[in-house]
Amino acid sequence: MDFVSLETIQQIAQSYGYWAVCIGILLENAGLPIPGETITLVGGFLAGSGELSYWWVLGGAITGAIIGDNIGYWLGFYGGWPLLLRISRLFRIEEDTLNRARDRFKKSAVKAVIIGRFVALLRIFAGPLAGIVQMPYSKFFICNAVGAIAWATVMTSLAFFVGQLISLETLVLGVSRFAIVVLVAIVLWGAIMLRRELSSQSEMN
Repeated sequence: MDFVSLETIQQIAQSYGYWAVCIGILLENAGLPIPGETITLVGGFLAGSGELSYWWVLGGAITGAIIGDNIGYWLGFYGGWPLLLRISRLFRIEEDTLNRARDRFKKSAVKAVIIGRFVALLRIFAGPLAGIVQMPYSKFFICNAVGAIAWATVMTSLAFFVGQLISLETLVLGVSRFAIVVLVAIVLWGAIMLRRELSSQSEMN
């Protein structure tokens, strides 16, 4: 969000309304580093102040989240793995390491797609990663819809109600910090699990 000020995002939301919310979260969920969460919070905040309709903001967020993740899924499904392999060579990451990471994500793909929406960065990459591990599309579609509805409802409602009690800046900062804390916790947990797995393999050998 450093490259786009909160004031600019608020101006965009005020100018383009529900389209800004829908397209913003759509582009973020498709894999682009767009501050979709902030745009949704701004939409909910404007709804709380009477400038926008709560239900239209919520509908735009849900629609954008579902469509965006579907785009990300198919991009990952058809071209994500070869791209990851090329990138891994640049950083000298072994293919076996990528295979283990892919298998680990595949086991928890359902949770990642649903809960990942509330986690910084994972919200952007969950769709493409689900496509890369070739998660069955019917399962992905259901999990994606459930996650989109839950996330959009929480974010829009939070901004709608809490935004009447605190400033927009405080709200956005608080939500961003929470998402980062959750991300750090997940990364640490993953690192611990990976270390245990590697230790078990070395003991077996």
